[in-house]
This record gives sequence, structure tokens and C-alpha cells, in this order.
Amino acid sequence: MAELQDVFKTGGVPTVTFVKPLEYPKIILNLKTAGRGLVIEGPSGIGKTTAILKAIEELGLADRVVRLSARKKKDIEYISIIPDLNDIGIVIIDDFHKLPDTIKSQLADLIKTFADEEAVKSKLIVLGINEAGQSLIKFAPDLVNRIDIIRFENSTDAKISELIEKGETELNIDINIRDDIVKESNGGFYIAQMLCSEICLREGILETCDDLRKINTSFESVKFAIWKRLSNTFFSVCKAFALGARYRPEGRAPYLHMLNWLANSGDWVLNIPDAMRNNPDMRLSVGQVVEKGYLNELFQRTPGVSAVLHFDGRNLVVEDPQFVFYIRNMPWAKFAKELGFNNIEFKNKYDFALSFAGSQREIAEKIFEGLSEEEFSVFYDKYEQHRIIASNLEEYLEPIYQSEARFIICILSTEYPRKIWTTFEAKYIGARVQLGEIIPVVVDGTSIDAFSSLSKIGHLSFDRTRDFDAQIAEIVNTLKKKLSEI
Repeated sequence: MAELQDVFKTGGVPTVTFVKPLEYPKIILNLKTAGRGLVIEGPSGIGKTTAILKAIEELGLADRVVRLSARKKKDIEYISIIPDLNDIGIVIIDDFHKLPDTIKSQLADLIKTFADEEAVKSKLIVLGINEAGQSLIKFAPDLVNRIDIIRFENSTDAKISELIEKGETELNIDINIRDDIVKESNGGFYIAQMLCSEICLREGILETCDDLRKINTSFESVKFAIWKRLSNTFFSVCKAFALGARYRPEGRAPYLHMLNWLANSGDWVLNIPDAMRNNPDMRLSVGQVVEKGYLNELFQRTPGVSAVLHFDGRNLVVEDPQFVFYIRNMPWAKFAKELGFNNIEFKNKYDFALSFAGSQREIAEKIFEGLSEEEFSVFYDKYEQHRIIASNLEEYLEPIYQSEARFIICILSTEYPRKIWTTFEAKYIGARVQLGEIIPVVVDGTSIDAFSSLSKIGHLSFDRTRDFDAQIAEIVNTLKKKLSEI
């Protein structure tokens, strides 16, 4: 009988769901080579530490290992005296990029010595973000042939799927949104673990099920629940970074743009010179805050920022996988306005989002297919009907609004929960109605007066007694024209 916290782990080293990365054989080979230095570099949360510890365990070397972190003052003191010690065993130094250059230089010389002597009782293993290997080599260029630099890239979809399937087998469950988890994880093992753990918690699965449990849940509501929880930690960090060292609400918001570029980079690293070349309209404002040292100043005075981000003069690097998840799902237009940047525009994630009761799924799906064929981006979560026809309308609709769709298509029918709708429209709908961003589709003559904020705006109609496909085509064409106007 396995327990959830031991299967989908959000802290510590995975056991049940450990997946060997593609780089694993290289790690094993290095560990078998006496004295040869090892640098493992890459983003946080993709399995660097887990892989090295598992390899050490596999080779029976665990009793020779000392783990240290450059984030801990006591560990830094120990790291600084390593060059004066003999037979250090296997020393793993995590967060190497945070060490002072003087210590990095001493360690570079030490690694060279161990390699030349083929030291049997001493090996240094360095874990760090991108370019950790190069930061060593710049102090000792002749290290190139004396160390192995293994760069961990984002894992493949197949590896993430393997992780999920191992957890499903152990807990005797079948997750309906496996493909969505793989896509959202973007190669990060930690994010996959976090999403799977959240799903199980929401379904009340804390240990192995006696019988196979088929989970039918909504990916968007799971994702949004995690995002809201992480807001307690990361909203203030994002705000501090986006406002920058010198906040000017009427300005071009260079810090805000850098954070947005990082979120959309597809990686966990933003090369700022490259980003400026790709965004010439922001080149001067971003270049100024970097070249004049304002960005460095921000890191020095804001511990919250430096805890999740690292800046080496060129690259902005995320150090916490949860922060990656958070900024990738940030409602950027809303965030910019909350900070007072009313002149900053960010592209909407979706052109349209569909909101409907489960009984109108056929209509929603056909509208989705029609708009998708026209190459519009459409929010349509196929796993939501059990929520919208029950009582939790707010849980269903809030992620849609969080996604910042340009227009919300509300398919209104008698099944749409009215009492909850009244509460929800007062909280979320009103402002978007005033902006002309809500498009009602009234089904079978449903009284639109039941939805007070929508009763005075134009709407589309759908009548099931008329030709189904022809009406869908007409609605899609009208929506196409609406978007083309802007």
C-alpha cells in the first residue's frame, strides 16, 4: 500500500516515480572514473540532483558522499576549506553559481589536481544552472579535458509520461488528463509531480486504491488551483521585479517585459541581449536598466527576487520550478494593469473562450471545431461538464477569465445555474460586458433576462429545431467577423 506523498513527490528524491534521464549513463561512467570532475548543469526541477543521487546509490557509493549547498552560509565555510583537506570522498556542491569567484577559482584548481592524479578517494561534483561548467573553465581553461560537463535539457514527453504512468500504477488510478500534464510540464519532472499530486488531493486519493480509480477531472481547474495557491508566495516577487528599481507607471515597463519574455521563452533562461535584439522597440529601455546596474541593484535589495531568479550579467535564470509554472500561467494584461501600467498591452492567450452547461456540449464542441479550423485560439476544456452542471460554477469559470480570452462566448440555456451565475456575474462579468467582451449565444429561446448583466447587449441565437450545421457555420462566421474588426 503506497501513500501519495511517497509516489508523486514534491519534496526530496523520488523513489517510485524516478525516471532515468537520457544523461544517466554518462553520470554512471563519470562516477566510475577516478578523480574526474563532474559538472551537471541545467534548470531547476528537471532531475539533476535526483539523477546523481540515484546513480551514487546504484553504485553503492552513498556512504562516501557529502552534500553541500552554496545557499547555506555554514556550507560555504566548509566549501572554502575543501582545498586544504585530504581524501574528501565524493563532495556534491549544489547551487555552484552562487559561490564567490575566489572559491570557484580554488575549486577549479582542485578538480584539475584530482583528475591529473586520478584520485581514488576524492571527487568533486558540481550542480548548477546553465553555464556552470563554463564558469569553472574560465578560471582554469585546461580543465576542458579533465571534467565532464553534462547539460540537462528539459526531459522528453516520453519521460514525463513514464513518470505519470509509474505513479498511476502504484496508486491504481487512471488520470484522464495525462496528455495535458505532459504538455504543461514542458520537460520538468517537478511540475509533473506537482500537478499529479494536486489531482490526487482533489480527488481524495491519499494511498493506493483497492479498485482501479478512473479520475475524471478538469485540467484547467487543477492548474488554476495551483496557480492561486502559488500566488501567496510569488505574486509579491513578480510585483517587486516588474516594478523594478525605479518605478515609472507612465514608462515602458522594462522589468515587466523581461519577466514576460522569460515566461514565454520556452526555457527557464532568458538571454537578455538576444531578447533585446528580438524586441527592438524595448531595446533602449531594457538596455539602460541592465547597463546602468539597475537590474543588479534590484537583486541586491530584494531577497525575494534573488531567491527565485539569478542574473549573471547576461542571463536571467529561474531557480524554482514552481516559479516557472506561476509566470507561465500569469494573466499578463491584468497583472500589468494591477501594477498601474495602463499603457502596456499583452497579447491575449486565447481569441475566444467557451462557457456552457454540459447539456450544450455538442454546440460548444462544434463552435470550437469551427473556430479552430479558422486558426483561432479557443479555450475549451472538454472535462468540465460535471462541474458546470453541478454547483461549482465559479470553479469552472474563473480559469477561463484567468486565461484572458479576448472574448467569452456564453452559451446560455435553462441548465446554466442561475443563482450561482448571479453571484459570479457581479464579481467577474460586469467589467467585461462594459468592454464588449462577452458574446451570449441563447439556446432554444432561453430568457436572457435571467442573466441580468447580459440582458441589454446583442446576442446570437441557436434553435435546435433548425439545421444544426448551418447555424454553427453562421455563428462561427459572425464570430470571425467580430474578431476581424479589432
